Amino acid sequence: MANVLVIDDEVGVRESLSLILSMEGYQVESAESGLYAVKLIDDGKNYDFIICDIRMPGMDGIQFLKEIKNRDLGSILIMISAYGTVETSIEAIKCGADDYINKPINPDELILRMRMAEEKKRLRRENISLRRELGKGKGFEEIVFVSEKIKGVVEFAKRISEYKTTVLITGESGTGKELIARAIHETSPRRDKPFVAVNCAAIPDTLLESELFGYVKGAFSGAHGTKKGLFEEAHGGTLFLDEIGEFPLQLQPKLLRVLQEEEIRRLGDTKTVKIDVRIITATSRDLGQDVRQGSFREDLYYRLNILPVHIPPLRDRKEDIKLLIEHFLQKYNQKLNRKIKGVSPSAMSEILEYPWPGNVRELENVIERAMILTDSEYIQRIDLSLRENDFRMNTLIDSLSLEEAWQRLEKAYIEKALSKTDGNRTQAAKLLGLSRRALLYKLKQYGYSEEE
Repeated sequence: MANVLVIDDEVGVRESLSLILSMEGYQVESAESGLYAVKLIDDGKNYDFIICDIRMPGMDGIQFLKEIKNRDLGSILIMISAYGTVETSIEAIKCGADDYINKPINPDELILRMRMAEEKKRLRRENISLRRELGKGKGFEEIVFVSEKIKGVVEFAKRISEYKTTVLITGESGTGKELIARAIHETSPRRDKPFVAVNCAAIPDTLLESELFGYVKGAFSGAHGTKKGLFEEAHGGTLFLDEIGEFPLQLQPKLLRVLQEEEIRRLGDTKTVKIDVRIITATSRDLGQDVRQGSFREDLYYRLNILPVHIPPLRDRKEDIKLLIEHFLQKYNQKLNRKIKGVSPSAMSEILEYPWPGNVRELENVIERAMILTDSEYIQRIDLSLRENDFRMNTLIDSLSLEEAWQRLEKAYIEKALSKTDGNRTQAAKLLGLSRRALLYKLKQYGYSEEE
């Protein structure tokens, strides 16, 4: 049952509104002045609705609105007046009112306005709550894992996300460094501000300075106007500097100054600009080794490496592979409009044996390509196209047993024939030059059940 406070200096208005609202199931309390209403609120009374007259002696409705403006009441405020003007209604809305009704009050209109305002407020609360929940989970929900190693990375990244301190993410190419960086941003207080990603290796040294710091008109030949740099574009948010190990040595002092002073100077400018940016960096290089070789400044390295996050390679967490494959199957079935159900046992065996030098990115590319090329509901071993050209040969001859190598090759051919015939064993046997009975014997020999 919703609580309503009616504020009006006229007894008749208070009584009539109390009767109308009570008949609609509301619990009503009344106040003859704004001052008394403020006292009720300050005494701890909570109201779902406050219906207040504009013109009253002492504290009028507008003054009442201004008085309670800084109190987080959560009430729906509806103003009423017998002397309403457009200017008055605008002023009331500006002071925090949710709606405005002229006297004499039509009971049906009042109830309708109250219900509409209540629904609007409910939707607003739900929207805010949903946005918070989405922001809270977004990013880390996209990280697919079951391994304890990645669990530790995610838990640490979640803990540090709320702070502005710089983060250095290390790991081989394709391990998901940018995914972690985005997740940190999206669960931080900065999630509603920009996330700007820059690949330092992809921008020539001569352009990187102007891209990051911006420039003013006439700073160099071709600078026909003033341009904001990426530091300014990321103001209030996060700047992700990928491949920081490729950052030019001559620009490193300037980056260090940004971290220390939180200000930048555009090329050709004489004044500085204050910025509020969290910097997350990533590298696949050994920055410690670069420091020892003199290609990376030691003071900058220690300034960047305050919160280090290391992502292990896929070969060290192979327990994540099956879950990642399920994720990619779901993703690309939708994207490619396919209905691939899974991966055959022999294909999965090869996937698990492969060292994955390109890590998760390579796995995703292999699965996507196999889903396009396969003629079956299940990805077969022969559909895989792994990066190391001699990998298949190595798997055939790793035991140096001719018989075992022949069996593996024969099994791969059988799987391909069944894939091409959508599992029709009679047609597959014809393609292989075998009788159906001989094919069934070989399938049983290789451990396939009747369903498979």
